[in-house]
Amino acid sequence: MTSASLSDAAKKLGRTQPAVSAAIKTLEDQLGLQLFDRQGRKLVPVPEAHYLLTETDAILSQLARVRQTMRSLVDGQSGNLSIAAMPGPVSVLFPRFIASQIEGNARINVSILARSSHQIAELARAQSIDFGFADAPENIEAQNLYDAEFISADCFLAIPSNHRLAEKDAISLSDLSDEPMGSLQANHAHQQELRAMFTARDLTFRTTVESQTFLPILQFVSAGQCCSILDPLTVAHVNAAGSMTDHVQVRPLVEKIRYRYAIVAPLYRPVSVLATKMRAAWRDEVLRLLDDVGSQPRLDLPSEKSPALT
Repeated sequence: MTSASLSDAAKKLGRTQPAVSAAIKTLEDQLGLQLFDRQGRKLVPVPEAHYLLTETDAILSQLARVRQTMRSLVDGQSGNLSIAAMPGPVSVLFPRFIASQIEGNARINVSILARSSHQIAELARAQSIDFGFADAPENIEAQNLYDAEFISADCFLAIPSNHRLAEKDAISLSDLSDEPMGSLQANHAHQQELRAMFTARDLTFRTTVESQTFLPILQFVSAGQCCSILDPLTVAHVNAAGSMTDHVQVRPLVEKIRYRYAIVAPLYRPVSVLATKMRAAWRDEVLRLLDDVGSQPRLDLPSEKSPALT
């Protein structure tokens, strides 16, 4: 249809002229319609052939788009991503990472939910998200509907810069007995196990500030009103956001207190290449962030209880 002659068409297609002629004849037989009038050595298309050309161009263009889309899906370069993260990481670290991963790719649509760790586990159980990032669940046996990877790392102590302990390179729990402390809410495993550690050493854990996340507590530390045993990602967040002021110092603890995180994903939701790649990349990013602050991160087995305080 777009060539000057049958031999020209054969040359463009990289086939012999008899093969092209046979192909046209086969197509005409399949359609039950003559597509060309043979006028000597010329083939003159009939009106129906022009209609077929228009429809075929549209079909082939659509097929090319489908092939391109499928290749991009296989490469993880397009698709929809539904993810969730707990307060704290969802404010800076998590969205900053996702934005860097999809930079320059307008074919990826992202929905980010900010939820509590318990809610994220429920979303994974309900097969409602591609993956989520949360504190490690306390009930390991409840994971029959979702998969989880566990990452643990050492906690740190945040103290006011003018605090009497600021001169020490590492702080022990005995140094903090009866000190005003900022901590997560009383029902959080981190708070409960800290209290258990203090009690086991005949020390007093005195909470003066409680919050759902550590970031608000840092304002009280900065004001000189308390100290706080932080999870290491909060330290990474503060470094990334540039919000650590001269009024707050971070010190390692003599006793190694491990904080555990979990990357959770549903077991029965179809997982796209995009979601699989993004989840693996986020795991590597968390390990990198934790390593950068010197918190000795590692991947833990599901059987290890959380958080592991030693």
